[in-house]
Amino acid sequence: QVHLVESGGGLVQPGGSLRLSCATSGSIFANSNMGWYRQAPGKERELVATISPGGTTNYAESMKARSTISRDNAKNTVILQMNSLKPEDTAVYFCYAAHLIWTAQRYWGQGTQVTVSS
Repeated sequence: QVHLVESGGGLVQPGGSLRLSCATSGSIFANSNMGWYRQAPGKERELVATISPGGTTNYAESMKARSTISRDNAKNTVILQMNSLKPEDTAVYFCYAAHLIWTAQRYWGQGTQVTVSS
């Protein structure tokens, strides 16, 4: 069972932009903190941004000025808009969902590759 479906990764030049999307079911979307983590080869997985059902956001310090996370309630989708991308942003980006009531329900997406290179 695939609970989170990611899209939008790819290859961009430094300074470019990408829009990542993560679609899920209504029951997960309405009751979960959702967001994105990333992991580069040989590195630990790190938080990029999160958003609560009420719209409260949290960002990694390095991404605060360059990214916006939002919720499309009509499509049960979380959007991460990333701008001014740098080579060090290169990583596999994973969507996640953490249910706030049924706390055992934690999900990861399959990962989408983001490569920033000239």
